[in-house]
Amino acid sequence: MTHPSLHSDTRPTLPSDEDRALLRDSVRRALEQTWPNASAVTWAGDPDKVTHQWHALAQQGLSTLGFAREEGGLREALIAMEELGRAACPAPLIGALLANLVLKRHVDESAVASLLARLHGGEAALTLAFGALDGDAQAGAVVFSEGKINGRLALVEDTAVATDLLVVAQASHGPVLALVPRQSAGLAITSTPGLAVPALAEVSFTATPATPLNVSAEELDDLRRVARLGLLARALGAATRSFELVVDYAKERVQFGQPIGKFQAIQHKLANGLISLEGARTTLMLAASAFDLDQPDWRYFASAAYANASPALRQVALETHHTFGAIGYAEEHEAPRHFRRVHADLTRLGGARRAREEVAQTLLDDGRQLPEYDLGPAGNAFREEVRTWLKAEWTDKRRPEELKKPFHERGNDRDFFRAVSQKGWTVATWPKEYGGQARTPLEQLAMIEEFMLAQAPIPTRGNIPAHALMAFGTPEQQAEILPKLRAGDVWFCLGYSEPGSGSDLVSLKTTAVKDGDEWVINGQKIWTTIAQEADYIWLAARTDPDAKPKHNGISIFMVPMNTPGITLQPSMAMYGHAFCNEFFDNVRVPASALVGQVNGGWKILMSALATERITMGGFVAQAREVFERLLDHVRQATLDGRPMKDDPIVRDRIGAMAAEIEVARQLMTQSVIIMEQGRVPAHESAMSKTYTAEMIQRLTETAIDLVGMGGTLAEGSPGAIANGRIDQVLRQSIMLVVGGGTNEIQRNIIAQMGLGLPR
Repeated sequence: MTHPSLHSDTRPTLPSDEDRALLRDSVRRALEQTWPNASAVTWAGDPDKVTHQWHALAQQGLSTLGFAREEGGLREALIAMEELGRAACPAPLIGALLANLVLKRHVDESAVASLLARLHGGEAALTLAFGALDGDAQAGAVVFSEGKINGRLALVEDTAVATDLLVVAQASHGPVLALVPRQSAGLAITSTPGLAVPALAEVSFTATPATPLNVSAEELDDLRRVARLGLLARALGAATRSFELVVDYAKERVQFGQPIGKFQAIQHKLANGLISLEGARTTLMLAASAFDLDQPDWRYFASAAYANASPALRQVALETHHTFGAIGYAEEHEAPRHFRRVHADLTRLGGARRAREEVAQTLLDDGRQLPEYDLGPAGNAFREEVRTWLKAEWTDKRRPEELKKPFHERGNDRDFFRAVSQKGWTVATWPKEYGGQARTPLEQLAMIEEFMLAQAPIPTRGNIPAHALMAFGTPEQQAEILPKLRAGDVWFCLGYSEPGSGSDLVSLKTTAVKDGDEWVINGQKIWTTIAQEADYIWLAARTDPDAKPKHNGISIFMVPMNTPGITLQPSMAMYGHAFCNEFFDNVRVPASALVGQVNGGWKILMSALATERITMGGFVAQAREVFERLLDHVRQATLDGRPMKDDPIVRDRIGAMAAEIEVARQLMTQSVIIMEQGRVPAHESAMSKTYTAEMIQRLTETAIDLVGMGGTLAEGSPGAIANGRIDQVLRQSIMLVVGGGTNEIQRNIIAQMGLGLPR
């Protein structure tokens, strides 16, 4: 089966993002009116109430989702499922979606046509039981023979309201999908209470009449993946609602004389929750979008989304209750219903284990690489252009010479940067009036990823000072510096951190005092990369020691590195490259070195840091490159005399890490999309940077666990796995976590700017 068989058309006009936003608002408003929060738990156990609610939702058109894509595809259905999860409403939408996807190819059959008419009118409700294809050992199985079904199925939902069942049964020629009316002879239902509300059920069949439908095994597997996305969407809605409640609670609940949301432990806990929710949401929508657009990678994205979201959202549910404390433990509170929903839905259909195995099968057995993202026509075309050029100019031409150098001397090839500048890529995102190419942030993302995948020096070192000069510099500064940056003739290093001011830049103590037409700078900067190679340092200094608040007393200067009074003290960083301490002893610079207004440096800093964090989030491409090397090793290696790729623990770890990489890629992409919209992704870039840096640490630690000591050996060492890249990137990952503002500070930003928690 090919994926388009799940659709009635190949390329209809699909709903827009605006349409989907309107749908979400419409469903939420309707549920607020017809499924009140105070009655939700009681009504969920009342089949008449659920049936009445399903009829009302059908009148909104939700019962047709998946039947005609121009009226709503998988993305629209999942949005509705989210809202049902948020409202704790168990309306049987998943069954309707699956039925629409599979039955529309059988509309010529009278029984199916009649059922679809009743379904779309809200008079019918369906549930689909996968039986032996479910993925859970307790799901049971049934056999179809001579028009009858025999056997037992478990873990079936919506049986209290379903008018008809779709059942995957085993026949002599393979699996079949059988249609069984609820009132058929020989059918018995037994409720099996547990976390799920309403309870799941066991259904037994004794010579039960059934109508078989011609559905392939591959299509049935696709339906199972769609069903799992529906469960994920419903759980996401429940987790999000509970999380929103606890964020509001943290703002109001006072302990020790202040709101608990002011405590850093609570802020970091909730920041982690927001990252997990956003990771689940973006990967879910990625899979749904790929499905709607008939992209063959949708199955991989669907498995990866569930593999990550199952443990991540269950952890959000746990941490939500930890923050609520005892108040959320009472069943009268709203949180317990959402806790139940999250855990029940995210353990179904084989759970995370099955999803991780599907990811591993794609990567290890099928030999696939991580799929490319659709960056739009311009982004996709630019990616191919950059990739082709890098192969000729870097991989085949310059990189062999680069690898002959000691590791600490690499990455500073000025001739290569000049070659890049001749392509215009050092200024790819600059406006055309400044000599740039005015490429979009998505095109910049494509370029950064390709350079990282090729292990080439990233040609964006001048972007922070360049964009700041465009926004805040004088015409004279722009005329002098921008052409040199554009040509790759000058390099800047960043002078931010100090011995007592790392992530807390507002406390910096390096001073700049006006003396006639000059500024006199005294102080120290630390942890500065490429300081030895740089022509200028982009320096943050205090120009008003008495300013309140303190950030109002900071200014930015461009200081030539050959200015008298500057002393460099190099130090070797753990990841193999030098950084420097810089000492400023009565360093005099002209007034023209000041960028922007006196004491106006904080605004410049914040804009630059957001850009830096997006670039650091872009290190997910480096994770992808290391992961691809790990995959190559696992596919070829043996473990205890057997192929390493067949080891179940190896496969599970590979599936889990691949899913995390997809989250990191999506968080990065979402930050870039916000930039495309002309906004500054402040807390979004902090989420991307935080998750990516820690994911790279988990990736390299996982790699060492899997491959052993060979992963700890450096480049050139006999027996080094992946040519020492695991060792290199593990050591570099420490810098990613602490650089650009430590991840603890990033979590403060996420909590305060993203969630509105008190400072």
